[in-house]
Amino acid sequence: TIRLSAYHEGGHIIICIADNGRGLNTERIKAKALQNGLVTEAELEKMTEAQIHKFIFAPGFSTAAQVTSVSGRGVGMDVVRTNIDQIGGTIDIKSVAGEGASVTIKIPLTLAIVSALIVEAGGDRFAIPQLSVVELVRARANSEHRIERIKDTAVLRLRNKLLPLIHLKKLLKIDDGATTTDAENGFIVVTQVGSQTFGIVVDGVFHTEEIVVKPMSTKLRHIDMFSGNTILGDGAVIMIIDPNGIAKALGASGSSAHDLADDNANAHAASGEQLTSLLVFRAGSAQPKAVPLGLVTRLEEIATDKIELSNGRYMVQYREQLMPLVQ
Repeated sequence: TIRLSAYHEGGHIIICIADNGRGLNTERIKAKALQNGLVTEAELEKMTEAQIHKFIFAPGFSTAAQVTSVSGRGVGMDVVRTNIDQIGGTIDIKSVAGEGASVTIKIPLTLAIVSALIVEAGGDRFAIPQLSVVELVRARANSEHRIERIKDTAVLRLRNKLLPLIHLKKLLKIDDGATTTDAENGFIVVTQVGSQTFGIVVDGVFHTEEIVVKPMSTKLRHIDMFSGNTILGDGAVIMIIDPNGIAKALGASGSSAHDLADDNANAHAASGEQLTSLLVFRAGSAQPKAVPLGLVTRLEEIATDKIELSNGRYMVQYREQLMPLVQ
């Protein structure tokens, strides 16, 4: 049974195609992804089923045993995804083996009235659709919400989570190359695209407004950062920021850090550098330290009263064995 449902939800049309068939064969997708060199064994181990299922959108990917004139060439899903991406939509697939699969397509309405947050960057105003705005944060040097730097990347520490930050004016190249941005203070629009959360740093936040979205002119369609434009009450024409485009620019066009690592890996592979995943921690001093993730078996929280002193060395009984501890 194939169920087709379409409904309208906050500025998007959502089309869901679900069936109660066999679902996707994860093992065959894994084997084929390895065979096509899309992924390594080690990366596959860390991937969730949903991430593995995404491989079916890769160009030339098919698990069909024989190629016919209609199927098996691996272009169908690739074309679907490309076309949906072009109009600023997203496609997601969920599958449970033996129970069925569902494909969800989200497509923006071209001429829609959306609620948008009007912000300022580099002296210009922009609109950010409120659908993807989670919250607004004012970062100050001495408050709990502060902007920190890891190497050269700005991150926001928000309720013990680190969010990657992107400066809107830097991204749109309207900061005149000036690097005098106040690194500690700023208005941050916390945005969520798919399962990815990040912060957009802006100079000022005005208000929210219902705006009529006008589609981009064909000459400008290739610019990912904008999804359209609108005319405000005072006659000013402002651009509407596309959070999907910003997520892409952040280097995470996919929905996970895994894709991020992938993109970086490809970039570094081209420049002949080796990439390692690291576990970052603090011990002793405030400076972060790191250990290669490949050497870590697991992270455990151990109560201090379980630690024993034996012959001047700290030990803990762990899984029926004595394990030495290093401070």
